[in-house]
Amino acid sequence: MNAALRNRLLAVAAAATVAGAGVYQTGEQGRTDDAAIQIAREVGSYYESSGRHIGKPYIDRAGKGQPWTVCAGVTGPAVVPSRYYTPADCERLETAMYRESLTIARANLGNWEKYNVFVRASFLDVAYNVPSALIGTTLQAKANAGDLVGACMQMPRWVYGTVGGQKVRLPGLVIRRDTTRELCAEWGRDGHFPSNLVAEAKP
Repeated sequence: MNAALRNRLLAVAAAATVAGAGVYQTGEQGRTDDAAIQIAREVGSYYESSGRHIGKPYIDRAGKGQPWTVCAGVTGPAVVPSRYYTPADCERLETAMYRESLTIARANLGNWEKYNVFVRASFLDVAYNVPSALIGTTLQAKANAGDLVGACMQMPRWVYGTVGGQKVRLPGLVIRRDTTRELCAEWGRDGHFPSNLVAEAKP
């Protein structure tokens, strides 16, 4: 994982720890989910646009149907081509999409509440790009069978976009999925939050 992104994710996790004591305990599922959304947004923002697409919408040539897109991959009726989108607009739109991903993840991953914040963030980022990745797939089957590492290793399969009517591997998604695989399989080892990682990020 890129060092700059790694440090940013640790900083977000550390801030979430300060904001809510016990945020990583299973009794605090709502706050853990909120922190996972924040971390997933950092991943998405870094790989989707690095902040370049805050402002005017653009046509995503690699997206199915080449939709109007803004912020970190936001599409759909909320995107008005003539409108200017502020950072606050992007936060609102992206958070809403990640909450939709959370609904999908909770409905389809039976071990969700056992996962630490980084594992949850990794699944949310995959679902943000490809909601169907968590429904009726090998990834879902392995996760629900208790094979978390096996599920994590399925993430790099979800790297295709549509260009010129053809499905192609997108280099940006290849790198992004490798990051989610790392978050899922390594930062989420044994299903427990690796507190030493957050300690590194604290002043």
